[in-house]
Amino acid sequence: MHRGFLIGILTLAMFTSGFAQNPKWTAWETEADTLMGREDFKKAIALYTKVIKASGLKQKENYRTLYKRAVANYSSAQWQPAIADISKFIPEFPQSYQARILRALVYRELNDTENQLTDVNAAIELTGGDPQLLRWRGSLYMEKEAYALARKDFESVIQIQDDPEIQMNLALVYYSMQNLDSAMVAVNQAIQLDGAYPPAYYYGGAFSLELEQYEQALKFLDVALRLDPENQQALFYKGIALVELKREEEGCRCLNKVFYQGFDDAADYLKQYCYEVLK
Repeated sequence: MHRGFLIGILTLAMFTSGFAQNPKWTAWETEADTLMGREDFKKAIALYTKVIKASGLKQKENYRTLYKRAVANYSSAQWQPAIADISKFIPEFPQSYQARILRALVYRELNDTENQLTDVNAAIELTGGDPQLLRWRGSLYMEKEAYALARKDFESVIQIQDDPEIQMNLALVYYSMQNLDSAMVAVNQAIQLDGAYPPAYYYGGAFSLELEQYEQALKFLDVALRLDPENQQALFYKGIALVELKREEEGCRCLNKVFYQGFDDAADYLKQYCYEVLK
């Protein structure tokens, strides 16, 4: 989801060299950049650190090396050092939305929703509403159960670049707001955009079950299973739909199959509907 953001972050790091400095520092940094390209992050970090210590961060331009070290720390899963570096860089370059995104990515790895949201909000203000960032913020609002705010972000994205994934995000928002009819509208829109998008059929089946529209649920779930035969949850829901349609033998076979594949949620349905059928 955030690969494009990371590419932008790395691109910024690549184009921040070349400032006036001691030739020895330049040699260290050039070697560190080469090591970054080889994904030898540990050695790159060591060389960037030498440059930072030698420069003492006395000039604003020297902070570019600090940014590169932050990228290297992020790339090597050194979360706290990455945060420390970015947090020094941002006050010097407050208009750098890439730095905000980089720190938000680190906070995502730390499951820190609040700080993630703070940096994503700042990046949105700096970019003027990048749709990828709006998607990201919408997903964070979902985590916080701020469904009205999530819906607003997802609807804004749809006005810019509609696709089945964002429609399914909107469907899940509506579902969380207990508006199943609107959730189904979004599901159907996702299918119109991509008739082979598996999540739309899976969730269409799940939502239809809740609406007690069992025939419709079965249609969705049959397609979901054709697209993804290993989806045990879809097979489980199909079993429920068949049982509710009084097609107990077919439904119980589905439930029995997923149960013996380790899907424990099927046990109660097997006991309630299938004990006599499967004897």
